[in-house]
Amino acid sequence: MRTKPNKTAQKIQIVVVGGGAGGLELVRRLGAKFGRRRHDIILLERNRTHIWKPLLHEVAAGSLDANLDEVGYRGHCHRWGYRFFWGSMEGIDRDARQVIVAPLIDDDGTELIGRHTIRYDYLVLAIGSVSNDFGITGVQQNCLFLDDRAQADRFRNKLLNHCLRVSRARSEDGLSDQYVRVAVVGAGATGVELAAELFNAAQALRHYGLEVFDETRLKVTIIEAGPRILPLLPEALAEAAKAQLEALGVTVLVGRRVVEVTGDAVITAQGDIIEADIKVWAAGVRGPDVLKNVPGLERTPANQLQVRPSLQTTLDDRIFAMGDCCSCPDPRSGRPIPPRAQAAHQMASATFENLLRSMDGRTLIPMVYEDHGSLVSLSRFSTVGSLMGALVGGRMAVYGAMARFVYQSLYRMHLIAIHGWLRGLVLILVGHVNAIVRPKLKFH
Repeated sequence: MRTKPNKTAQKIQIVVVGGGAGGLELVRRLGAKFGRRRHDIILLERNRTHIWKPLLHEVAAGSLDANLDEVGYRGHCHRWGYRFFWGSMEGIDRDARQVIVAPLIDDDGTELIGRHTIRYDYLVLAIGSVSNDFGITGVQQNCLFLDDRAQADRFRNKLLNHCLRVSRARSEDGLSDQYVRVAVVGAGATGVELAAELFNAAQALRHYGLEVFDETRLKVTIIEAGPRILPLLPEALAEAAKAQLEALGVTVLVGRRVVEVTGDAVITAQGDIIEADIKVWAAGVRGPDVLKNVPGLERTPANQLQVRPSLQTTLDDRIFAMGDCCSCPDPRSGRPIPPRAQAAHQMASATFENLLRSMDGRTLIPMVYEDHGSLVSLSRFSTVGSLMGALVGGRMAVYGAMARFVYQSLYRMHLIAIHGWLRGLVLILVGHVNAIVRPKLKFH
């Protein structure tokens, strides 16, 4: 089924697929620039609300109530002058310049909206990434992922269920040696931050009804194929983070390549069998499977769309891609820009500028990635990172309170990017109030 022509059909129609950090910032800027006078800005997104992806490990551990921090797309689009379509992209008809939208199915299996199409003059793909299981046996069947809010909620529910099981066993005999065993595969920022956040949550559970459960009942193991954790950080900072994790009680295994995941264990090529109640996969990303349904566009082995420095796809000037779903060469180094939140923010700005230039017939500009450094939060226990740029005169290591302040500032910058200065500052203030008055853990 095709969408019926309407009074906006002759407007320049810009369709953005994906309402993550980059996509949501882009439609806000386009909506603020054009409104609905001569342009029709459309956001197609499969979720109804937005949550900043770097916060998902806190949602998973129960330290963050996503209901208080999420952004509803319908309210946001009304405020900023774009249209929100709830649905999932199924493919692209490049000849007709149409996005094919999959049928929308209700929870009971009823088809709410049939398959249909959305016309575009310019299309921006900002659909993010998914975890890369590298085809390893048992990962899809036995591991949890942290790619979106639903997966984070699922992890939290399983974690609380296992904590309740152990607490109950200890209440009954007082001597139970049962533990909640969590294996985290991948020692990048997500895996390391999740491991630390779990101990923060475990320490708080005794105040929320699980009186005989604490962090000593938690066994967390990080499994990394590389020679060290946090490869994006300088080695000294990575070692400091490793020492802090081990002080909390985390077992850190490096140089261990996972070859299989079973229902109750993670098995490595080196012969380790790490038994676990909950297995989390955080070892690399790839482009979503839907990109395979876009014929005629170049993709990398990791299923990311190959784009030029202008962020246009290499074989179609009308289609842009940004964020984790694309592979964009840095014009200075020639290496692909890493899939990070700061890259998505910079790509949103570059795509906005190049859309304006393309519509005006001007020469497009290359995306030049500025690495401002990396920060990793070990919950309330510590924060480590390195800052880069003219402000600090190159690279500067940061620890503790200063690092924590900068880390929190990243989220504040995100709020301003998607809400504008006034509303963004108000939400930052509300966030400070919520941190004082709301419960420290979310249990539902």
